[in-house]
Amino acid sequence: MDKLARIYLKEVVTKHGIPVLIISDRDPKYASNFWRSLQNTLGTRLDMSTAYHLEIHGQSERTIQTLEDMLRACAIDFGK
Repeated sequence: MDKLARIYLKEVVTKHGIPVLIISDRDPKYASNFWRSLQNTLGTRLDMSTAYHLEIHGQSERTIQTLEDMLRACAIDFGK
């Protein structure tokens, strides 16, 4: 588990900062004691979406699409 924590800190936290909130599905990897303990130590709030709740899933998909569009626009501007 220490290896996973190091990878998470190196690849996520150092590049993007510590998340304030993570909303995830009920996959066991997101409900493990390790994950909850790590996020509690970092001060990140964990929320689980309701199983088969299509509104939450759709909202997440729209947010991801918006972020992808914003990144694409930044990449185009950067290339000019």
